[in-house]
Amino acid sequence: MLERLGEQLDRVAASHRREAMDAAETALEIDRTRVLSEDLTTLPVTESVLRQRWANRRVLVSELAAILVLPERTIETKIEVSKALIHALPDTFAALRAGEISYRHAAALADQTFGLSAENKAELEKAVLPGAGDLIVSKFTQKARTARERLDPESITVRHQKSVADRAVFLDPAADGMAYLSVFLPVTQATAICNRLTNTAMGLQRADEPRTLTQLKADVLVDLILDGASGDAGSAGGEKGGAKRRKRGIKADVVILVPALTLLGRSDEPAVLEGYGPIDLDTATELAGTSSGWLRVLTDPETGAWLSVGRKRYRPPPDLRLVLRLRDATCRSPGCSRPAAECDIDHTIPFWENGHRGETKLTNLASLCGKNHRDKHEIGWTYIQDDTGTIHWTSPTGRPYTTEPEHRIRPVTLPDTDTAIPPF
Repeated sequence: MLERLGEQLDRVAASHRREAMDAAETALEIDRTRVLSEDLTTLPVTESVLRQRWANRRVLVSELAAILVLPERTIETKIEVSKALIHALPDTFAALRAGEISYRHAAALADQTFGLSAENKAELEKAVLPGAGDLIVSKFTQKARTARERLDPESITVRHQKSVADRAVFLDPAADGMAYLSVFLPVTQATAICNRLTNTAMGLQRADEPRTLTQLKADVLVDLILDGASGDAGSAGGEKGGAKRRKRGIKADVVILVPALTLLGRSDEPAVLEGYGPIDLDTATELAGTSSGWLRVLTDPETGAWLSVGRKRYRPPPDLRLVLRLRDATCRSPGCSRPAAECDIDHTIPFWENGHRGETKLTNLASLCGKNHRDKHEIGWTYIQDDTGTIHWTSPTGRPYTTEPEHRIRPVTLPDTDTAIPPF
C-alpha cells in the first residue's frame, strides 16, 4: 500500500514540474506579446510618442486580461515578471523551465530585482537561487528580500517612500456571509495596530469569556473602527450584547437588495449585499427593516421598476444609477472587477451621435471604470448590449468576449419626461 502511495506521490510531483514548465512557456509568450505590442501604431500619426506608448500598453494589458480571465493589475504584474525572467534572470527562467522551482518562486525573486542595476540583479540571483526549490515560497521570499536589502541598502528609504504611496485597504468576500479585510501599511503602523488589538483582547480574557484570543482581536477591531472604542468587544458576533450592538457605528451607505416575496415568506430567493453577494435572510430582514444607515431596495417581481428616462435627459437620475449599480456590481469590461459604485456610467449607443440619440435607459447604460471607459473611446474596444443586460465586446484585435450582469432586472419604460419618478 505504501508503495502505491509513493507512486501516486511521484505522479503529483511530475504534474507539479509540468505546471512550472508550462508557466515558463507562458511567461515567454507573454514577453513576446509585449515586444510585439510596443511596435503597434494604434493612434493617428499626429499623436505624441507618449500617447502611442500608452495606447499600446492599454491594448496589451486589456487583451491579455480578457484572454487569461485575470484582473488587469495581475496582468501588469505578469508582464513585468515575464520581462524580468526573460531578459534579466536567465538562470531563474531556466530553473522554472526545467521544473526545478515554481512560478511563485520565480515571481518572488523577480519582484525583488525591480529597481536594481543589471549587475546587482545578477548578484542577487546568484546568491538566493540555489536551493530555492527546497523552500516554501514565504521563506524563499524572506530570504530574497533580506539579500536584496543587504545588497542595496541605500535605496531602501526611497523604495519605502514609494511603497507608502501605495497604502490601501482591500475587501475580499468569503463564504458564509464573511469577508477578509486587509490593509497595506508601513510595517511600524501595522505592527502597532496588531499589538494594540492583542493587548486589548488579552485584557478582556476572563474565566467566563468563551471567545478565543483570535476572536476577541477581531471583535476589538470592529469596535474600534465602528465605535471608536473597544468597550467589551461585544460586536461582530460576540456573546456579550453582540446582536444588540451589531449595527452601532455603521455610517456609510450600504446597498442591500431584498426580493419582496422573500420578505413576505413566499420565496427562498436570497437577499444580496452590494459588493458581496447572497446573505442570509435573517440578516437581510434586520438590515432592511431597522438600520437607518443602510440603503434598502425592494425588488417587485410583478411590476419591475422605473428604469428609463427616454431621450430627453443625458444624466441618469439617482434611482436609475442605483439600479445600474445593483445590476452590474462591477465594471462590465472583461478583466476588470472595480466596484460599479466607483465606475463611470457609459451610454452603449452614444447619447448624441450622427444626429440620433441613444436612450438613457438601463439596457443602454453600463458601468465602466475610468480606464476601460477611455479604452472604448480611444483604443478600439467596442461593445453592444442586449435587452438582458448581457454585453458583447469586440477587442482591438477583433476577439469577441461576453460579460454578464450580476443581477438581471426587468426594465419598465418611463414616460418621455424630464420629471424623475421614484421607483419604490
